[in-house]
Amino acid sequence: MDAAPAGRPVRAHVWVRGRVQGVGFRFFVVRHARELGLAGWVRNLPDGRVELVAEGPQAAVETLLRLVERGPAGAVVTGVETRWEPPTGARGFGIGADG
Repeated sequence: MDAAPAGRPVRAHVWVRGRVQGVGFRFFVVRHARELGLAGWVRNLPDGRVELVAEGPQAAVETLLRLVERGPAGAVVTGVETRWEPPTGARGFGIGADG
């Protein structure tokens, strides 16, 4: 990803494949996203993937993406797809598409 102008937030829309449901993955994402000061949400999908949106400073979003690639203990991440989108000014981070 190209660097965002200084002070401008970025937004990543992410789909995570593997053994990522039933292992505390959503709570792992929420905890780290909040620690990093990010906004967005995370949810399980019916096909077994986890979907998340994270918005905030580029360095913080990239840190969260590195954590997501590893996941919590018990998770086995086999793939991460990331789509960069324009930020929307989201606030707070929670479980479910509404945060």
